[in-house]
Amino acid sequence: MKFYWVYFMANARNTTLYVGVTNNIERRVKEHKEHLGPRSFTARYNVEKLVGYEAHESMSRRSRERSN
Repeated sequence: MKFYWVYFMANARNTTLYVGVTNNIERRVKEHKEHLGPRSFTARYNVEKLVGYEAHESMSRRSRERSN
């Protein structure tokens, strides 16, 4: 079964938060940490720390509503 991941990242001081969605969380977190997009939000604010994530079977907003 294919999952979509909603993930939450922060900078070192936890003053900047980022929320993203991906189908490959390991790859995506690595991309953020390597600053592959030097002008991206996560690169500008040094958002590199994964603080949480959730797996969902669908990217639909209703997927989260049904799981709670």
